[in-house]
Amino acid sequence: MPVRFFPALFVVLWATGFIGARYAMPYMEPFLFLTARFVIAGAILGIWVVLAGNRWPNKRGAMHAIIAGCLIHGVYLGAVFWAIHNGLPAGMSALVVGLQPLITALIAGLALRETIQPRHWAGLAVGFSGVAMVLWPKLSISADGITPATVTASIVSVLAISAGTVWQKRFVGAIDLKAGTALQYLGAAVLTGIFSLLFETHIIIWSGSLVFAMFWLVFVLSIGAVLLLMILINQGAVSKVASLFYLVPGVTALMAYALFGETLTLFQLFGMFIATLGVALSTGQRRSAALPSQ
Repeated sequence: MPVRFFPALFVVLWATGFIGARYAMPYMEPFLFLTARFVIAGAILGIWVVLAGNRWPNKRGAMHAIIAGCLIHGVYLGAVFWAIHNGLPAGMSALVVGLQPLITALIAGLALRETIQPRHWAGLAVGFSGVAMVLWPKLSISADGITPATVTASIVSVLAISAGTVWQKRFVGAIDLKAGTALQYLGAAVLTGIFSLLFETHIIIWSGSLVFAMFWLVFVLSIGAVLLLMILINQGAVSKVASLFYLVPGVTALMAYALFGETLTLFQLFGMFIATLGVALSTGQRRSAALPSQ
């Protein structure tokens, strides 16, 4: 497949993650589910590395990959799943996470010396406005679920994936893609496994939906979409790649409409158009300062 199609494919695959989570959460607690997902995906990638004869990184490189994995997978997904599991409305959580491209652009400008042009900042702002329009009808103001703990977890999640994306670009780009991602899942599995041992009951309700969700999230998300994300980060400016996340809520809403019969208003459709316009503005050609040598 031509590389130019990778961004669109990534957005579609990433959006399916929220659909898969909806299938799985009634049957398995979030940290336990994520731990199992990371272990399976990491094992598959590890076997792939060995069979393909790829090189594992040195200790320093492995540690950087593990740190990136803890941030991008462990803290981000763990905090989002925990907040929603404890009552935070999914729409509100998604709106907070929608700040990720803006935060990532700020961190990238400071840490990687990426030059963010005014057009790019305008695109990021327009994109977030579109995301807010898509999610607005789904926002539920429930005092029971909006607590300092759940709101803090949602904020921590967006800070984690933003920092992890920049860490991946700065320190992990030179590592073999499959080996680095396998190590990322190792770090994430250890982190979510500890939280599962501390805070969960480990009760599993086996069902076809749970098995399907695990299969889909391991192979399509944790291997397919995440490898695409790593390729995009390594080949492009971090702030530019992050803006693709603005398209995810709209694509997810379309999938939920088709699969679950969820309503989709003209206001939301217009929001999708606005988000797409924001991505077009923020991914337009611009200059980027040279990165420090790895």
